Amino acid sequence: MIVIKPHHFIDIITSFGAGEKRFEPHPLGHAVHVVAEKLLVDRGSGLRMELGIDDICRTCRKNVGGICVDTIDTSYRPEAPELMRQWNLLIDERWEKLKWGVRFYLGG
Repeated sequence: MIVIKPHHFIDIITSFGAGEKRFEPHPLGHAVHVVAEKLLVDRGSGLRMELGIDDICRTCRKNVGGICVDTIDTSYRPEAPELMRQWNLLIDERWEKLKWGVRFYLGG
């Protein structure tokens, strides 16, 4: 079972759709490369959508005690709040019709 935020799932499938075939480790230590590989190789993987820390965030250096302390460069994105976790919550809450905690399967 993969625990994942909606925007992380969308990021992975968007990158794959744009031709990304290999995901590399990130300097912050998050696990997008591990989760993306699992999603793309094991299409029977179950997904559980999550608004908090997910399997990608779990190993990130900006995850401090289960809370993302990363900030956003608001000169690039002036409408965004200062903290990444607040921005992520804003974009993920658009998926409010999802039943949080319910398992989804990719099939295939």
